[in-house]
Amino acid sequence: MINSNVFDYVNVLQKAADASSLRNEVLSNNIANIDTPGYKRQDVDFETQLRRALGNMKYKSIDARVGDINTTELNPSVYTDSPGFSYRLDGNNVDIDTETAKLAENQIKYNGIMAGVNQEFSNLKLVMK
Repeated sequence: MINSNVFDYVNVLQKAADASSLRNEVLSNNIANIDTPGYKRQDVDFETQLRRALGNMKYKSIDARVGDINTTELNPSVYTDSPGFSYRLDGNNVDIDTETAKLAENQIKYNGIMAGVNQEFSNLKLVMK
């Protein structure tokens, strides 16, 4: 992490990119275990923590909200999705269509996050000229 107010957005975007990368690994692991009896799909939750961190600061601008986020407490968490539910008799609840759609959605999010990081650095370069 870079300790400067100039990099507030970059630091939050870095955390979001890390969460997206972790989610890609978890979703890929779900696909790899599609034929494993009893396996329950997993997913990553980051958005809830980010929403909570941004939402706790009423009456502040988005810049102030992002600046006040403690990024050390903003970590993605892996959870088991619908542990009591199963698509098949063997207890597995992984659906290939769902997993591939979530992978595609996650890739789009990651690309957006990286575009945001690139834009932040472009803004910094512009200011330094």
